[in-house]
Amino acid sequence: MSKGEETKAMIIEKSAALFNQQGYAGSSMSDIMQVTGLQKGGIYNHFASKDDLALQAFDYAVSQIQQRFREAWKDKNHAIERLQAIINVFRAYIDNPEHPIMKGGCPLLNTAVESDDAHPALKARAKQAMNSWSDLLSRIIRKGIKKGEIQPNINVDEVTSIIISTLEGSVMMSKLCDDSIHLERAIAHLNNYINSSLKA
Repeated sequence: MSKGEETKAMIIEKSAALFNQQGYAGSSMSDIMQVTGLQKGGIYNHFASKDDLALQAFDYAVSQIQQRFREAWKDKNHAIERLQAIINVFRAYIDNPEHPIMKGGCPLLNTAVESDDAHPALKARAKQAMNSWSDLLSRIIRKGIKKGEIQPNINVDEVTSIIISTLEGSVMMSKLCDDSIHLERAIAHLNNYINSSLKA
């Protein structure tokens, strides 16, 4: 990696953490300069605009979560174990709350809420990331049904919606209340739900 590529990667990483904690609109160019240690010109050497940086920073944040998902279920062969491994990734918000990407809560949730009407490009990127996560869960469930590991009569879209909504809602409540109990309850409930209602 060249020095320029290293600098760009550093800007993206630092900005992703900043945007996740303060929001895109709440982060000024001065804030970005402060966390990166660069002047405005040094940042704009690598990005066409703040919007361009925001999109790349969001992509980076999502890629970090996706990597955690892959690492969590790569050694799991059973669909139930894979679903539970993905759900338990959210324990990182409890166990490692000071991690730069975890500190502000879920980047996907934060971006989806902030960009709803104000930033169409970020909203589209958040929707794409949500669809990717939903597709991952759906593939695991459908494969589990095919292998006889998950009950065949379940509604795949419904289960996917329940898992994502429960996790994201509990992250929001835990951040708002400064109490991880909401996320802990959601993880425990979903693990029980998967064992009792989905497992063949």
